Amino acid sequence: MKIDKKEVVKALETISAPGEGKNMIESGAVTNIMIFGDEVVVDITINNPSLQAKKKTEVEVLKTIHDKVFQKAKVKVNVKVEAPEKPEIKGKSIPGIKNIIAVASGKGGVGKSTVTSNLAVTLSKMGFKVGLLDADVYGPSAPIMFDVENEKPLAINVDGKSKMKPIESYGVKILSIGFFTQPNQAVIWRGPMASKALNQMIFDAAWGDLDFLLIDLPPGTGDIHLSIMQALPITGAVVVSTPQNVALADAKKGVAMFQQESINVPVLGIVENMAYFTPEELPDNKYYIFGKEGAKNLSNDLNVPFLGEIPLVQSIREAGDVGRPAALQEGTPLEVSFKDITKNIVQEVVSRNKSLPPTEAIKITTMAGCSPVNKK
Repeated sequence: MKIDKKEVVKALETISAPGEGKNMIESGAVTNIMIFGDEVVVDITINNPSLQAKKKTEVEVLKTIHDKVFQKAKVKVNVKVEAPEKPEIKGKSIPGIKNIIAVASGKGGVGKSTVTSNLAVTLSKMGFKVGLLDADVYGPSAPIMFDVENEKPLAINVDGKSKMKPIESYGVKILSIGFFTQPNQAVIWRGPMASKALNQMIFDAAWGDLDFLLIDLPPGTGDIHLSIMQALPITGAVVVSTPQNVALADAKKGVAMFQQESINVPVLGIVENMAYFTPEELPDNKYYIFGKEGAKNLSNDLNVPFLGEIPLVQSIREAGDVGRPAALQEGTPLEVSFKDITKNIVQEVVSRNKSLPPTEAIKITTMAGCSPVNKK
């Protein structure tokens, strides 16, 4: 079938340009349309630098042409991001650190810290230089998961300044508030004090050259999250959830936090933890204890990449308790799961860095800065 270019133009007039009050044709976002029989190539330039805006634009154009022009059309959408001239970067980057990945969850108990530690060791096994900042001030678990709970960071001299030397385990450089407290000591701090401690671990540490710094955020969407994003330009965020509805509702809020206009941190994707249970004696059986593919479906609904699933396996818990992350178990399904998810994250980071400008550390000047309601 020969597609009529006028019909394509008319269809694209029904789509709003991201961040503008005009449609794609009227705003000039569509820079070129080429027709080759039943093939359509659309070149689009948008000003919104978020990864979500780019993906949403691609999906909307594809769907609109299929719905309004020709269902079997072969459509290719080339989206180019031309962000407005960047203002001065707010906050400080850390010299030597290439990518900063925040690992978050809207809800506690979904295995976020376990996932973070296994991603870290997998990245290290792949040959990357990796650091892990345990930002869960009130429930630090990295020292236990890496079997270094009795270690204490040393002070070293770097260019005439005293810096903390991170503890290294399995090729990962680690800092956690757990290194500075007693095992039975509760951390009872208000937000400003917790934020100050985190800033010290971020900027007063000798991280050296890192390909990835993973930040294990606490559950929820609170003060610690804002402090981290005000202090650092985060490359992207990974959200961890279980398949059950209660966890998904909070994971959705976690994604929404990063997508807030005042924050605008690209969401690299969602990881589904405890996806299913397979008994050791019945290796071909899968029992969906917490529901089936809930996080996968959520990623489709939010138009966010699905990074992969991790089964509910006893050895993951045992490995975390003894301080040897499960991803180090060579030749096991767990190692394969974490390797696949890590590869997907690396690919998303590569795509994000090619298509989007660097993320800025955010600046929040009022209590309404991250409100879900825009107050005028």
